[in-house]
Amino acid sequence: MQVLFKTDYDQDINYLVNRGERFRILAAVVLALVAPFVVGAYFLSEISIFLVYILAGLGLMVLIGFTGVVSFGHAAFMGIGAYTNSVLLGYGVPFFVTLPLAALLAGLIGAALGRAASKMHGFYMAIATLAFAIVIETAIGAWEPVTGGHMGLSVPPMSAFGWEVSAGRVQYYIILAIVLFCIWGVANLMRSATGRAFVAVRDSETSARSLGLDIARTRILAFFISASITGLAGGLLAHLTFYLSPESFGVNESLKLLLMVVVGGLGTITGAIFGAVFVSILPNIITLLQGILPQAIAQQAGLDLFLFGAIIAAFIIFEPEGLYGRWRKLRLFLETFPYYKRATFTRQKRYLKTERFR
Repeated sequence: MQVLFKTDYDQDINYLVNRGERFRILAAVVLALVAPFVVGAYFLSEISIFLVYILAGLGLMVLIGFTGVVSFGHAAFMGIGAYTNSVLLGYGVPFFVTLPLAALLAGLIGAALGRAASKMHGFYMAIATLAFAIVIETAIGAWEPVTGGHMGLSVPPMSAFGWEVSAGRVQYYIILAIVLFCIWGVANLMRSATGRAFVAVRDSETSARSLGLDIARTRILAFFISASITGLAGGLLAHLTFYLSPESFGVNESLKLLLMVVVGGLGTITGAIFGAVFVSILPNIITLLQGILPQAIAQQAGLDLFLFGAIIAAFIIFEPEGLYGRWRKLRLFLETFPYYKRATFTRQKRYLKTERFR
């Protein structure tokens, strides 16, 4: 078991105190940096998509994991970011301008949604975000002169003043830099007064209000930050898919993002990364199950949605802390063996909050 002896006041505000955690993060960053020189073009594209989903999961984690606001329609913000980035690139705007504008527009729309739904809780908030996603998907499909409607929209390459970034190492490093910057930013945000306000609202709105926090303002700010990060992920994802259609950002994609943060571990940045890993291998798991199950079941429509819902329910009931919580238990077992006690971690349950004020 590792014992930390603090010799400096700065150690109280350092994000990574554990030496093992610092080593693991450094190793992960080094592997990400050398990946383009080790893997081929196909696997590099797959890793890029994986990084984008880490970014999208991080955005949703700010809202659900850190603020406690349930969202069933977060893929709509990915769609807003993807279409905004692609349309502006089509007009010749440099990509280092289109990406921030895509994130800003998604954030402003998210803040408007947060303002409209700031008094809602639990089930009603989930339904409101689901309806918002359906409205956005319908609007994108109907706005044919700009978005191409249901026929789709071809995504221009990243370009600025005649210089184009095609799929490859340069694009990968741009995505990696943005993801690392956002992870660093969210990690520091959650140590600030704003981040602590998010957690206070998540844990108890009654206590947060009694301490003088403006609940509505905190929710609106959480929606803005969450939607901005998710919109940025959508703008990057557009360059990896090369073609956009409204159906790509529908309810299925929202459930995929929700599955990511619940399975990875609510309330942790590492949980978003673990969730992205799980979602990346989930299609292979579904394909394997379809080969095992009887044909009458394997070919049923909606099998993916059924599995998404079953996995979410199973983790909420049996492992609310997600994959990251399971990893913490395993790590503690290895650090304290043979003195580990099963009662060290008491199972916790999560419920939708229903407390409200008029």
